[in-house]
Amino acid sequence: MEEGGVAGLWKEVRELSLGNDVERLESPPSPLQFLRQFVSPNRPCIISNATLHWPALSSWAADGGGDEEYLSRALGRDCKVSVHLTPDGRADAIVPLTSSSPPLSVSTPDEDEDEEEDEDGYTSSLLCFASAHVERMPFSLALQHIANSGSPSSSSFVAYAQEQNDCFRSEYSALASDVESHIPWASEALGCLPEAVNLWIGNHRSETSFHKDHYENLYAVISGEKHFLLLPPTDVHRMYILQYPAARYSFNQETGEFSLKLEKPLRYVPWSSVDPYPSSSSIEQRQRSMFPRYFSGPKPFECTVKAGEILYLPSMWFHHVRQSPDSRGRTIAINYWYDMQFDIKYAYFNFLQSIDYHLAKPSAKVSEYHEESLDDDRTAISDVIHDCPHATKPKLGNNVQYG
Repeated sequence: MEEGGVAGLWKEVRELSLGNDVERLESPPSPLQFLRQFVSPNRPCIISNATLHWPALSSWAADGGGDEEYLSRALGRDCKVSVHLTPDGRADAIVPLTSSSPPLSVSTPDEDEDEEEDEDGYTSSLLCFASAHVERMPFSLALQHIANSGSPSSSSFVAYAQEQNDCFRSEYSALASDVESHIPWASEALGCLPEAVNLWIGNHRSETSFHKDHYENLYAVISGEKHFLLLPPTDVHRMYILQYPAARYSFNQETGEFSLKLEKPLRYVPWSSVDPYPSSSSIEQRQRSMFPRYFSGPKPFECTVKAGEILYLPSMWFHHVRQSPDSRGRTIAINYWYDMQFDIKYAYFNFLQSIDYHLAKPSAKVSEYHEESLDDDRTAISDVIHDCPHATKPKLGNNVQYG
């Protein structure tokens, strides 16, 4: 395929199918309308007034007049839930394995290697895919941590109830009567019931980096607001997906400090390298230099999902999520994952991603960055593999397959 062909596809798919905005429906569609207009063409939409009949809209949400103690009372005193803790609210994200910003200690492949700190406080070290520290705790305590960690000055961590793995039907099953067990018009259109139902409770510091899911996603906001950036599967080459070594945070309750360590045996996670909201002008400049296809291509679709609304997020769409809390400092949402159809669309997108191409000749700076990054990764990873005899060899590059 010619270099300009895929870039042309980014614009063409918007002109012929997607448009420039996420369509908003004022009421739930019929199953046939949903299937024909959104599922089959792989188009997102927001459905307003979709869940106003749910008891959760009034009993869980502060702005809906809900009792502050209702959730804790309904779940019971002995209910424990899984809460994800991170230093900054960014779980499942690409971070430097070493950082000068306290309170974070790290385990690096080579502790004796000299490292230079840049103006943003980061050392030039291996990037990794960092997962959160997961703590089981009483639900009432989880709510306190989520509310308190909304302010950096009042907490050394950010708490986010985001266990996934069908957590609503396991950890939060006592709340089942407050929402629908499935979305009827979606279930009929898709011909199945949800594979998983998940509950999300966080604050404004909780952020989800760009990723995709192999599910048809019906995402219902109950309290607060969710802010999405969306890119269709055709834009996969703009995501700069690389294989990153997996690491995990560990939180010490006594010292209030995090450590970040590579997993053993070593494994790799394909993940987007792009941060759409750089924290400083220098980081933004570096991002634009390293990932020009994202920043110079068509703008991502932006949408805000409010309480009482449902976002239909089609399978394999890349999405980045931030949130605004309610008056109690928390955002609550529930999502329904339906199995996707592994049909011709899946085969097409899988083929598209397998194409190894460059939109244009990378600039010297970008080229040097990638070569240096790969060299640094290979050196550091070799040290880790030496200590992890059962580790698999790294797969560096952006030819990551769906599936």
